[in-house]
Amino acid sequence: MNNPFKLLRSLYARLALGLFVLLIVVGLVYTAISLVALRSYQASVNQELNRNLAMNLVADQNLVANGELNFDELDNLFSLYMSINPSIEIYLINPEGRILSYSADPDKIKRNSVSMAPILRLLSNPDAYPLLGDDPRSHDRQKVFSVTPVPSADNVEGYLYVVLRGEEYDSAELMARESQFFIISAWAVAVSLGIGLLAGLAVFHVLTRRLKRLADRVDHFQNQLASDTPRLPTPAGDEIDTLALTFERMSTRITLQLDQLQEKDALRRQLVAQVSHDLRTPLASLQGYVESLLIKRDHLSEEEQRRFLTIALNESRRLGRLIDELFELAALEAREKQPEPEPFSLPELIHDVTHKHQPAAANRSIELNIEGDLALPMAYADLGMTERVLDNLISNAMDHTPDNGRIELTLAQADEAVSVTVHDTGPGIAPEDLPFIFDAFHRGSSERSSAHAGLGLAIARRIMMLQHGSISAGNHHDAGAEFVVTLPLAATLMAPSNNHNGS
Repeated sequence: MNNPFKLLRSLYARLALGLFVLLIVVGLVYTAISLVALRSYQASVNQELNRNLAMNLVADQNLVANGELNFDELDNLFSLYMSINPSIEIYLINPEGRILSYSADPDKIKRNSVSMAPILRLLSNPDAYPLLGDDPRSHDRQKVFSVTPVPSADNVEGYLYVVLRGEEYDSAELMARESQFFIISAWAVAVSLGIGLLAGLAVFHVLTRRLKRLADRVDHFQNQLASDTPRLPTPAGDEIDTLALTFERMSTRITLQLDQLQEKDALRRQLVAQVSHDLRTPLASLQGYVESLLIKRDHLSEEEQRRFLTIALNESRRLGRLIDELFELAALEAREKQPEPEPFSLPELIHDVTHKHQPAAANRSIELNIEGDLALPMAYADLGMTERVLDNLISNAMDHTPDNGRIELTLAQADEAVSVTVHDTGPGIAPEDLPFIFDAFHRGSSERSSAHAGLGLAIARRIMMLQHGSISAGNHHDAGAEFVVTLPLAATLMAPSNNHNGS
């Protein structure tokens, strides 16, 4: 089920809100412009149709007799047009704009005079419409008008000033605005904006649908990345914000991976150089003894030939072991060789491994003892890989333990793991070499560290990492080196699986 808050933050929701606000603003602006344009249009039409109204009133009503204004007829004109055409208001003004007489209600007259500028402009240019003049009923309102000089243009004693949209017209217009016409117009605008909104939402849905799919796919891909990716805050914006933050996460991870690749490439170069050196040494020795045997075989005794062949055979075996270790480490690093963990008894495995090395230890009078807790609970690891690690540690211990020395294997349990410590009475490991003792082909300064040059300990560490165990090295407080191998308990790792099956 989609989160409603997430939907409200989506790009589609933001675009929809923006479109809604835009259409509201457009509707208001359109309405305002339409009203202004309509009023201007109506004023233009009204003034154009009635621009000669004042002149016709003077001529039709005989307001001028013998070159003079007939005030009696003017009063009759006021009365007549108040009943015939209440939408106009008639005023008689002098040449300075002062109002002399009028047809309107005296209580509603607000001005004593009107501006002459628009009057003179209209008289000089009758086509300059719409042209607004002062409304005597208001201090600031202006309206369209018709005007003519009286009694004549040659003998101007005043002007007949006709306001074409008087108070009655304003009242009628206000009622018309509230009529069905304006309601229908408002509904037409609302429906048009609604249709525009729906059309815009449909278009936005089509445009943002693919973007949303892309954002979901990228987010799904991000969730599948390894847990070592640095965590960044969850995006609180739309799909574009999600893509931007996901890109930042991916770029951070790519940068981290590039650094790791560069580090591994440097290690690979170092490993290749070290492998070349370590392979070259037994190969050169093997080649030297074989060549010597071929060249000097007629001058060598049978015993010397046997010694040469024995040395060549040992060097070839050494070369074979080194190559096997190299392939084994490569397989472990590439995860081609995966552990198959199972519960097993670590004390029993220790007994089997020590029994295998007992003859070699007896030949050198080396004591190979097992101590500690022999009733340990079951460990959980790959039996063959664990045996490989223990073989390597015991072989190393025997290589660095002098004759009549001692090797102790101590079993113990700590928290949710079991451990075995391999301690010998050899020279130990130089402190400056301890941090690098598990590095492939590391050559330390001490005899013990130099002798450990190879891949055995590197393989042991990789095996323990794959089994979720650990291996560590150090020097015993008395003498010699000690290696500690730790394995998880079977009961601890298998309990969640059992509980899950039981439920």
